[in-house]
Amino acid sequence: MKDPIVKKTEEKMKKSVNSIDEELKKLRTGRPSPALLEEIKVDYYGVPTPINQVATVNVTEERSLIIKPWEKNLLNAVEKAIQASDLGLNPMNDGNVIRLVFPTPTTEQRQKWVKKAKDIVEHGKIAVRNIRREILKELKDLKKNGEISEDDERRLEKEIQNLTDKYVEELDKLFERKEKEIMEF
Repeated sequence: MKDPIVKKTEEKMKKSVNSIDEELKKLRTGRPSPALLEEIKVDYYGVPTPINQVATVNVTEERSLIIKPWEKNLLNAVEKAIQASDLGLNPMNDGNVIRLVFPTPTTEQRQKWVKKAKDIVEHGKIAVRNIRREILKELKDLKKNGEISEDDERRLEKEIQNLTDKYVEELDKLFERKEKEIMEF
């Protein structure tokens, strides 16, 4: 059975890694993904609403997304929201759907995206290490208060270090996968 401290540490580290994974999914690569539009809000009767809650977003062909609002009167609002975003895409409105065509990215753009992915992953590693530091401080306090023995402290420190190594390695794998995805032609 796992120690509650180790379990708590693992849960926190897992949340950090999952958060970084979600952030990486939103990072633009050469291919379109509906996740890119998750942060874009449309004015839906005065309420800022994510595009995926007012429209169907589908990937078509190799380099385009089709956005079909559930209400036709939202076409212009969706189009304006996309234009106002930092995606740098020009939506094409044909009266029924909005088509987003993703141009083939240059090598320079791809390198920028890889750098951004690396920064995101580095923040994740920092978060994991901060969790380790926080838990190790808790362990020292528990030992100081006589709640755990020195042997238990060492054993738990080792387990926590192993967890840290595991999740840092997982973050490295996430980066490698994202880098490969970005650099694909």
